[in-house]
Amino acid sequence: MRTVLLLGLFLLSACGSEAPKQPAQESKTAERAPSGGQTPGAAGVVDRSHAGAEATDTSFEDPDGNKTSLAAFAGRPVLLNLWATWCAPCVKELPTLDALQVREGKKLQVLTVSQDMEGRAKVEAFLAKAGFRTLEAWLDPDMELMADLGVSTLPTTILYDAKGNEVWRVTGDRDWTSGETAALLREVSPEAVR
Repeated sequence: MRTVLLLGLFLLSACGSEAPKQPAQESKTAERAPSGGQTPGAAGVVDRSHAGAEATDTSFEDPDGNKTSLAAFAGRPVLLNLWATWCAPCVKELPTLDALQVREGKKLQVLTVSQDMEGRAKVEAFLAKAGFRTLEAWLDPDMELMADLGVSTLPTTILYDAKGNEVWRVTGDRDWTSGETAALLREVSPEAVR
């Protein structure tokens, strides 16, 4: 029942739909991120309203199909990206997430967790065809991460510090290799991200 309800809510909030408009004077918990060519107000708002929240212990599947959670990455910053193969903005940003992981290596874990309900084979085939160097088939086919993190739009990306606390989140696609993004990522540790 939870999955059906979640699916219904998810379908109502189209992939890449507009983020909520900010008031004329933006609060200190949200700041305008570079839009990467998007129309003002469409996406790219850095949301700090969840800052300090501990990472969820919700399990998802690793590339081998075993259950894991964000706790498995304790000790280094994690950039969690929730995406799906059918989501155009998600697909658009994946190459920049792959490039970011190549550049940062072990200093930052880029974790792209697919919300596809059609199974591992579809996600693995998609990633193989795209030819990414580092992105692997992490899956959450029941979309439990979305529910537990209060996410209603894909892509949504959340930065966690090395202690597993949320720093910020961004709804919508962006260029994860841009200078502006690098400045945001440095918040987890100045030496962690170039």
